[in-house]
Amino acid sequence: MALIAVYFLPVWEIELEAPQYPEGLGMNIWINKITGDLNTINGLNHYIGMKTIQPDSIKELTLMPYILGALIFLGISVTIAGKKKLLMVWVVFFMMLGIAGGIDFYLWEYDYGHNLNPEAAIKIPGMSYQPPLIGSKQLANFTAYSIPDTGGIILIGTGIASLVIFLYDRKNRGNTKTGITNENNN
Repeated sequence: MALIAVYFLPVWEIELEAPQYPEGLGMNIWINKITGDLNTINGLNHYIGMKTIQPDSIKELTLMPYILGALIFLGISVTIAGKKKLLMVWVVFFMMLGIAGGIDFYLWEYDYGHNLNPEAAIKIPGMSYQPPLIGSKQLANFTAYSIPDTGGIILIGTGIASLVIFLYDRKNRGNTKTGITNENNN
């Protein structure tokens, strides 16, 4: 049920700091939109040849609400069914979605940071402008920070908690009334 909160909270945050922007510039990535200083960031990115970040053209922002909804629905269904095998399938599905999401985000950042317009006003030979997937990175005179925001922390925490619960349950499959271990327990 904690995953429902992700509909109302930003999932990821990218912050940019530079001497000419001491207050910083930032954007928050939600499951269905991008907010923050997007116009200013797009204006600066134009000078180095990066594509304009257009949230309406990012298909993942259209798909994510449905994927999250399916994950929540399946999680509730598994809880109601109470079957350990279904829990395992759900946890594996959740982990695979998390890995796929991380890879997709990395590839998105790679595309924006490496596929630069050769006619850009500012060119630094050998320089790419890909922000880090997580952490910080110096990009010319900007320091870029990329970290999970509140919704991302909930997603990651829920994934870790689900995995821990599954592994704990798998290790302790015994009948609590008799103390007998039943390896065939579903």
